[in-house]
Amino acid sequence: MHATLVRSLLLVGTAFILFCCSVVISAQLKIDFQLLAEHMRERFSADRVEVIVRWRQLLEEIADRPESEQLIKVNEFFHRNVRYQSDTTLYDENDYWATPMETLGQGLGDCEDWAIAKYASLRHLGIPDERLRLIYVRAKIGGQRSPISQAHMVLGYFETPDAEPMILDSLVSSVMPASERTDLSPTFSFNADGLWVGQGSDRAAGTPLARLSRWRDVLDRMHQEGIRLQ
Repeated sequence: MHATLVRSLLLVGTAFILFCCSVVISAQLKIDFQLLAEHMRERFSADRVEVIVRWRQLLEEIADRPESEQLIKVNEFFHRNVRYQSDTTLYDENDYWATPMETLGQGLGDCEDWAIAKYASLRHLGIPDERLRLIYVRAKIGGQRSPISQAHMVLGYFETPDAEPMILDSLVSSVMPASERTDLSPTFSFNADGLWVGQGSDRAAGTPLARLSRWRDVLDRMHQEGIRLQ
């Protein structure tokens, strides 16, 4: 067991530092699939509306199932329907955060796009915000002993505040406990309610705040497309 990673992610989950974002804090996120389909048709094509239909069907099918099963099914859906592609290729930007509609419209996205789409799916299913964190990590490239790492984002699910988180990732198709993801080192995390530092007691500054502005921006665009905090 990778004790350092588990301890770090538990600190993320128990939320000892809170930075209040300039977004509407809400207990619920809901997807207006009809409005989303209209935007999909206008921006992409009528053919791509079909993936929205399949997304809706999946969420309806698993709405009453245990959260552990919802995690697996949502993770499987995006691994089936989205392939990795860099922001520079897709959007001609170094760090663009796509909405779930943009990700499904192209069937392409990078790690942030996958994490955001899974987050929206699980929030729509009724999983409370306090159980979910979008977690920035350093991911080792080329094996556990590799000295090479890169910035990466995953989605973490905490059954309870002090539970070991389950990790939903674009790199790995299985939902796995943090103790089995020894290739990841957490930096900071956030959701619609706030921002937490990964391994310290200092208020997040600099790069985290810059990245959080992208989070506020993507929430605004999601709202316009029909994925709304209520």
